[in-house]
Amino acid sequence: MNLSAIQNALREAGLDGWLFYDHHHRDPIAAGILGLDPKAHITRRWYYYIPATGEPSKLVHRIEQFRLDTLPGPKAMYSSWQELHAGIATLLADATNIAMQYSPNNDIMYVSMVDGGTLEFLRSLGKNIVSSANLVSQFEAVLTEEQKASHSIPQQAIDRILVEGWKVIGQHLRPSVGSPTPYTEYEHMLWLSEAMRREGLVWADGPNVSVNAHSSDSHYEPTAAVSAPIQNGDVLLIDIWARDNKPGSVYYDVTWTGIVGREPSEHEQKVFETVLGARDAAISFVEKAFAENRAIAGFEADDAARAVIEQAGFGKYYTHRTGHNITSEIHGPGAHLDNLETHDIRQLLPNTCFSVEPGIYLPEFGIRSEIDMMTSPGKAWVTGKIQRELVRV
Repeated sequence: MNLSAIQNALREAGLDGWLFYDHHHRDPIAAGILGLDPKAHITRRWYYYIPATGEPSKLVHRIEQFRLDTLPGPKAMYSSWQELHAGIATLLADATNIAMQYSPNNDIMYVSMVDGGTLEFLRSLGKNIVSSANLVSQFEAVLTEEQKASHSIPQQAIDRILVEGWKVIGQHLRPSVGSPTPYTEYEHMLWLSEAMRREGLVWADGPNVSVNAHSSDSHYEPTAAVSAPIQNGDVLLIDIWARDNKPGSVYYDVTWTGIVGREPSEHEQKVFETVLGARDAAISFVEKAFAENRAIAGFEADDAARAVIEQAGFGKYYTHRTGHNITSEIHGPGAHLDNLETHDIRQLLPNTCFSVEPGIYLPEFGIRSEIDMMTSPGKAWVTGKIQRELVRV
């Protein structure tokens, strides 16, 4: 925990303090920011209050009175609910405007960890609870220089693997010698997975290899039981992500789309060009804002992409946000490019990473183009290869 940085951020935000509260690991954000053991045995409520100025304070149950001993500040204890209520009132006696992991109307559910009853009680004490969403982004999504550098390891490996993978599919369908051999989505998923393992990469699930109608399911994942053959004439989408096998390393996450054994139809080409136009509109919007040192929110970048797809008449087929924050988690805790699923007012901060991945999902096929962007003060850029044409397999 970087106490001085947190307190400086609180003062800049005009807040009296930040109240962290957990029970049975309901708030993993608290553990991450405070540097607590995410696997610790938590059976009783604890509270940790960081004021904008002065010393932090703890409130813990006597059964688990040592739970916050790794953190600075004096400790108060409770056993009964009456003691708990009195202890909270004392803990926050000098505070009015308090940040917590809360989002009005649950608009940004990624940070909405505090239960309604706790909010009711704090408001009964005259406390004004405000969202910690931007604070969470600042202390959980901002990357170190080492983390930013780690992103290039999976980026270089996956960009190579994708190129080789398209060739492998073609070799199965049109071998130079002998007859074509059946090849499925699931088999290619296994091939991609093995290729990433050889590079020392790790990932949680996937990758996604999908043809035709399956490519319209943006979270489709083939299995041994449910998998379609890859055949000439198919639209083929591959979504692939991984990170280096080191603590804190940052994911690389991209999607490419291709056509198997033929040229794209006029309709397919129009959909593809619309998706690329949306992607490039979001990229340009972000690049320009950072070059001008102008603060922007996640929803604004989503708007830039979505406007292109809506103008082309495909708006109802664009069914997800434009992008997500990326850290050592594939879907990180920072601002997402989203004005559909949520109205994400969190700022896109310097030294963060996020995807840009608009898509159009028609009943018969889906097309998505996904790249990652990295930012620093005064600059934002795409980190890997950028798809410009539908891949011909």
